[in-house]
Amino acid sequence: MRLMQTLSVACLASALTVAVSVNAQEDAYLKPVVKAADNINQSANQSQKKIDGISNTIDSKLQQFKTVNKETAGLTVYNNQLRKQIQNQLDEMAALNESIDEVSVIERQITPLMIRMVDGLEQFVQLDMPFLPEERQKRIAGLREMMDRADVEPSEKFRRVMEAYQVEMDYGRTIESYSGLHSIEGQERDVDFLRIGRTALVYQTRDAMLQGIWNKKSNQWETLDSSYRTQVTKGLRIAKKQLAPNLLTLPVALTD
Repeated sequence: MRLMQTLSVACLASALTVAVSVNAQEDAYLKPVVKAADNINQSANQSQKKIDGISNTIDSKLQQFKTVNKETAGLTVYNNQLRKQIQNQLDEMAALNESIDEVSVIERQITPLMIRMVDGLEQFVQLDMPFLPEERQKRIAGLREMMDRADVEPSEKFRRVMEAYQVEMDYGRTIESYSGLHSIEGQERDVDFLRIGRTALVYQTRDAMLQGIWNKKSNQWETLDSSYRTQVTKGLRIAKKQLAPNLLTLPVALTD
């Protein structure tokens, strides 16, 4: 009985020894495998991280590429528009240069024209009725002085000449009175002049005792009969806006 127990213990010990040996062999075999698997998993994780990083980089670069493409398309449209604007500006510059050349030609032509206009205006004043002689001669002298000035633009010179012509034209359709000196029988007298357009130019002394009229046919002053005294006085008051406009009876010399 004791012997059988001893054998059983021995067998159990032997079995345990074999199991331990087998386990030791399996551990020795599995450890490298497990380690290799861990290494593979780590390498796979690192590779996945690299792939994820590359994928993110590609997405970012693709987004940048799309953004740059949009900006490039916008810049292309903008540059095309600028090219059109630049071409229009070049065309305008060419047109301006051509206009400048034409202005230079016109300026060379208009200066002699303005001089002739001033000469014609002076001749007209000399042949016209002798009203406001000092004012009109001063205006013409101012035009001649202006024509010699280099600091006045040709456009301003032309405007001033046309303005003087306009003033002379206005004299033909207005009525006015002004005071001045007039020689009567060799004596300077203070008189009031009455101009009715270019139809009549009359004077009357301040005491209303003498009056006269310019004869356009003979180009000289003539004495008016005292019967016209009232009409001349009324005309002077109308010109001074002291009376409402009304009919006047005055002699008018006819010209050939």
